[in-house]
Order: sequence, then structure tokens, then C-alpha cells
Amino acid sequence: MHTFSKRARATLLLASVAVAGGLTTAHAEPGDTGHAHKVFAAGEPGDASKPFRVIEVAMTEGDGTMAYDPSSIAVTVGEQVRIVLTNKGTLDHEFMLDSVEKNAKHRIAMQKNPEMEHADPNGRRLMPAGTSEIYWKFSKAGTFEFACLIPGHSEAGMKGVIVVSAK
Repeated sequence: MHTFSKRARATLLLASVAVAGGLTTAHAEPGDTGHAHKVFAAGEPGDASKPFRVIEVAMTEGDGTMAYDPSSIAVTVGEQVRIVLTNKGTLDHEFMLDSVEKNAKHRIAMQKNPEMEHADPNGRRLMPAGTSEIYWKFSKAGTFEFACLIPGHSEAGMKGVIVVSAK
């Protein structure tokens, strides 16, 4: 029989409770279940030391709706932008840039764990009056979505599109 220290017994107890209860750390990176991948549908993280165009996006809510201003952005393949995000609302909001399909999968994961933390180069969560920025290079033509994946927010209108056209 093994004898364990109090600390070891506590660690084992917590581990067994976590396994039995399905407890997991809520930390997300972009992609499918588990969110771990480095490929993004909408392009790739940008480089702040290279030229970029600034696009300001405000997050707002009111009268039962939530929105981004603007809700539509046009860029060209190869263009790099600095998206400056400002939460002008009274609730936390997110900006998650991806394909409609990947955002839909991520939205389901967020419904199960609305306080999920993100470490995504293609997304940010902002508290009221918060600001942040994303440097992004669009390497593929197509239409991509940005959305607030906090449960109920995109359903209330908090989503938009980025149309990436060939040069």
C-alpha cells in the first residue's frame, strides 16, 4: 500500500472529481472541438511592423438588439488591416473572425461554457468601455463572418461580414 502526503491525496482527490464530473479548463483557441489549430479560414495573423489599413469597429447594444458598426467590411486579398475594437455597450462582447461554419461550431461550444477564455489571434472579448486591436492579413478570397459568440448576442444581431475580393 502506498502512503501519500496530504498534498498528494488532495491532488488525487481533485483529479478524480474532475474526471468523474467532466471538469475541464475553459480555454479556447480557434477551430473545432478543443479549438487547437493554427490554420484560419479568413487568413492569418498580421504583422504590426508592416503597412496596414485601420478599420474601427464599435460594439453596441440597445432596444433588444446588439450590433457591430460597421457590420460589413470590404478588403482585398493580401491586404493587412488593424481592426480597432471598442465596446460602447454595457455588456461584455466578443469579436471572432472566422468562416460562418467555424463560428457556428464555436458558438455551440460557447453555449455550453459562456465564460470560455480565448487566446485567439482572430478574436477578442471586451468588457464595457474596453478597447483592443487585431492585426490581420487576408490571404484568401471569400466572405467571412465576425460575430459575438457569447450566448444570445449573435442571435440578437451581433454579427457581420468581411468580403475579401481578388486584387
